[in-house]
Amino acid sequence: MPDRFDLLVLGDVNPDLILVGDVEPAFGQVERIVDDARLTVGGSGAIVACGAARLGLRAAICGVVGDDVFGRFMRDELERRGVDVAGLVVEPGRPTGLTVVLARPHDRAILTRPGAIADLRADRIDRGGVDAARHVHVASYFLQDALRPGLHGLFERVRANGATTSVDPNWDPSERWDDGLLELLPLTDVFLPNAEEAIRISGAATQEAAARTLASRARVVVVKAGSDGAIAASGDELVRAPAATVEPVDATGAGDAFDAGFLASRLAGDPLERSLAIANACGALSTRALGGVDAQPTLDEVLEWLEARR
Repeated sequence: MPDRFDLLVLGDVNPDLILVGDVEPAFGQVERIVDDARLTVGGSGAIVACGAARLGLRAAICGVVGDDVFGRFMRDELERRGVDVAGLVVEPGRPTGLTVVLARPHDRAILTRPGAIADLRADRIDRGGVDAARHVHVASYFLQDALRPGLHGLFERVRANGATTSVDPNWDPSERWDDGLLELLPLTDVFLPNAEEAIRISGAATQEAAARTLASRARVVVVKAGSDGAIAASGDELVRAPAATVEPVDATGAGDAFDAGFLASRLAGDPLERSLAIANACGALSTRALGGVDAQPTLDEVLEWLEARR
């Protein structure tokens, strides 16, 4: 590992098998033909790390994979995309997680075999890597069953080092919408739910109310609202940004590309308005190709795209 990372991601590392076209399944042994299929980098954590590396950040990831073809695929792909993989734990006898995405241009269904996704524990994370990071991001909080109990202490260590933290909860399969999250938010510098997640976690009735409620705990709350853009709340400050629009091919990983853009901008010292604009552009531009990583933009592409629409 290098002496210093911009971003260390803790979370899910698994491939996505994306199917596009007539993806509505029909039981009764009915066979349907789809337009395309792609095995690519998946897992919120892995996609954020790839997006950050694409934007020029020194990015590393810590997660658990099995000693199998999917685990080797993920390690090779992450390394090829510039992500430090020294923190990947290989768990013999455990299968690497796998997600099947049934994708349409504006929506998708997701089927996940968790495998080793939930096996990361705080005591399996190299403390040297944590101490070397300017920022530590936790992806797919509600899938990280073994990691959650140790996050409070881990975030305290990160903060004591003068570094910052963030969490993207993603969907809660149990639909309890807490599991220690509310207690962790006071140690969280950036909280990155989507609109539905924010409303369910906060119990508020609207996106704006959810952002304000959650911002009473976390330092900055960013609510991703898709075609409605995004809202950021910090203290009494509330900033809205319209969505950046492109003709989408596949929205898989758009929220993770948004996260990478927002964190890269904040680490650069940008104000909320600029960070939201960069994040929206990163999310939108990532939808130009199938899968979550192949269309992720460079920072130059983002800035050129924003300038052309100024």
